[in-house]
Amino acid sequence: MSVNQFIRYLQTEKRSSAHTLLAYRNDLTTFSTFLEETFAIPSPAKANMEMIRSWIVHLMDQDLSPSSINRKISALKAYYRFLLKSGMIAVNPVQNIHSLKKGKPLPVFVDEDKMQSLLNKVYIGDDFGTKRNRMVVLLLYGTGMRLNELLLLKTSDIDFDENRLKVTGKRNKERIIPFSGELAAEMKRYLQAKETITTDTNRFIVTDKGTKAYPKLIYRIVHQALQGYMPDRKSPHVLRHTFATHLLNHGASLNAIKELLGHADLTATQIYTHTSIEQLKSIYSQAHPRARLKKGG
Repeated sequence: MSVNQFIRYLQTEKRSSAHTLLAYRNDLTTFSTFLEETFAIPSPAKANMEMIRSWIVHLMDQDLSPSSINRKISALKAYYRFLLKSGMIAVNPVQNIHSLKKGKPLPVFVDEDKMQSLLNKVYIGDDFGTKRNRMVVLLLYGTGMRLNELLLLKTSDIDFDENRLKVTGKRNKERIIPFSGELAAEMKRYLQAKETITTDTNRFIVTDKGTKAYPKLIYRIVHQALQGYMPDRKSPHVLRHTFATHLLNHGASLNAIKELLGHADLTATQIYTHTSIEQLKSIYSQAHPRARLKKGG
């Protein structure tokens, strides 16, 4: 209700343009959906600063530009100023939220050694829930698929004869992703466990009750898995970044990574070259004799 009141306020008192009204409504609707799915919060008027920061991280993980994210932050600031002025809230939750600096941040990923340690320890158990949780982590890291692609994946999309699967990405564009024999074995074990529960959907990843999985569940699974391995971001997109970075570090071409990730053009994929360069700089500074000599004076 408060969102509609805010839009009416912009329209009648601020005389905002139709473009601004549409943009702010879309931004607040997207924010409301995120709150509902991630925190079970029914209204953005009830959000706190940490929830807003989580949304900003989520937007960054969706590869949105800083300019786009800053516009959404501006929409939130205007909205919460209205709520504060109207007496609907007592504290402004965005007062300490700052706009992002221009220039796209480097993707956050898990180092290979840490990732191997994580995979050796994460979600080891025989019950369905534990196997499902492990499957989520393995699929996101093993294929680089997006969160929504994971949620839409059907068992019929998986070809165990050829070890490849079909995902439906942005703008309903389909692509084929190969997977390893090790991942295939894990997937088959998961499917055996899945047969022990009653399910009313053909989606590959399901809840403990056999229904379609939902974003908040996947976020919770990944967040717990990355505890102790990542200091800040612990979202499903971190595993997608990790997939791409590890491929590049082992010699995969940018074009191949572009196709696997489902990027529309190579520009989005090129960000991983910067990550690789930063890693090479770090290795050089630690390992090269001249670099060590310079550090030591």
